[in-house]
Amino acid sequence: MSVADLVSTAEALVAKGKGILAADESAPTIKKRFDSIGVDSTEDNRRFYRELLFTTEGASNFISGVILFDETLRQLAGDGRSLSEVLLSEGIIPGIKVDAGAKDLAGFPGEKVTEGLDGLRDRYAEYRELGARFAKWRAVITIGDAIPTSGCIQANAHALARYAALAQEAGLVPIVEPEVLMDGYHTIERCAEVTTATLDAVYKELAESRVVIEGTLLKPNMILSGKSCSTQAGVQQVAEETIRVLKGSVPAAVPGIVFLSGGQSPEVATAHLNAMNAIGGVPWELSFSFGRALQETTLKAWGGNPSNLDNAQQAFYHRAKCNGAARFGDYSDKMENTEVNSEVRG
Repeated sequence: MSVADLVSTAEALVAKGKGILAADESAPTIKKRFDSIGVDSTEDNRRFYRELLFTTEGASNFISGVILFDETLRQLAGDGRSLSEVLLSEGIIPGIKVDAGAKDLAGFPGEKVTEGLDGLRDRYAEYRELGARFAKWRAVITIGDAIPTSGCIQANAHALARYAALAQEAGLVPIVEPEVLMDGYHTIERCAEVTTATLDAVYKELAESRVVIEGTLLKPNMILSGKSCSTQAGVQQVAEETIRVLKGSVPAAVPGIVFLSGGQSPEVATAHLNAMNAIGGVPWELSFSFGRALQETTLKAWGGNPSNLDNAQQAFYHRAKCNGAARFGDYSDKMENTEVNSEVRG
């Protein structure tokens, strides 16, 4: 894939009114999701559930791409097509999670570094053959007593840059995800400080690794109060602080920013995205790459029962539509008060 193709794919992933579904839960994570609704995490159940999401009528009006897990990229739909072919037939771009997870960072108690660079070049070649057109790598930064350290931030920034360079070499658009976790007692000001330091380190490493910024996307956290902080910032403050931090650290050449939800409720994550787009005045598309915030109500509506397929797809369509509206700053509480069953699919 040429540089022009990388840029074109990146821009397509942040097309107006659209965003990305993160359906790349690892085996342990999807098991937790299924346990919450009393469903066994078998390969067949995982395939059925994800096919349910991918074949929702009208969802492609709001979903530009889907991040897949290794298993999912290799699975076949009920009609014999690969799930990547199912997505492409809906006009949705398939992507792939390629990191091996966050592991303890030696010498840095309480901090993590993401692994998975070994053999990544060969895995990229296979993933592209299987239909993937973009990739994702998540780094995890924890705020706590005397952390994060500069050593932790630097180690994760370097890994993100190497991952991104290898992705572009293989013709895949890299989504760069440095997540500053919500967990903790920290204030919104502390989150802003740590996120700024993290983004500055990441973009320095990306430049030194000769990554073509126009052919990447950024998947950051929003600037939030820690979950356990006694003072919780409101929607408008979160939106303003997030835009302020991003303007100070993210190059204008980046086509788009696809926020992670990071444990926020579906409604709150959408409200924050909406408020940012209502403010506007930024050089990048402000979009979403939500996992749980797009899927939580869908999982509950499905409950592991095939007869609930229609209700589950209606729930997914509703959340996708709400986030599509937030891309324009047009989301409102009234959309949540509308019964899912009354949705008219465009």
